[in-house]
Amino acid sequence: MTQRRRITIALIGLIVLVAAGWLVKDLSSAPSGKPASSATSTSSAASNQGSGSVPGASSGLPVKALSALPAEAGATWKLIQKGGPFPHPDNDGVVFRNNEKRLPQNKVGYYHEYTVETPGAKNRATRRLVTGSQKEVFYTEDHYESFVVVDTAK
Repeated sequence: MTQRRRITIALIGLIVLVAAGWLVKDLSSAPSGKPASSATSTSSAASNQGSGSVPGASSGLPVKALSALPAEAGATWKLIQKGGPFPHPDNDGVVFRNNEKRLPQNKVGYYHEYTVETPGAKNRATRRLVTGSQKEVFYTEDHYESFVVVDTAK
């Protein structure tokens, strides 16, 4: 076997190892305790609405009263209910793709995100409200690293 052929085989082996490691890491870091399919999360969200509990509570995420969040979250919620106008029209109301998979898995277009203003910030900062098609409302203060379900009635 020539030197060039050995190097090629070694590089291919290295690429395969890196790809396998990446795949294993990705599969092992998937969040647990979330609904496995959109059918599960949609049906449980619908059943929550009928029973009077908070939409999205079945996700396993903590539930927090809207009044316990920063006042700006309440202001954003009021704008969402009115349909705007939003302070960041190019970014507010856009589809949230849930790439981090912190929320229950659903089809693209199920979630939409809105900026929650941060006093003193020179940009949009990290706070958001994310709404779901079944009336769920989620809040993140750390740019999608973690979420809470928002009880908008409280």
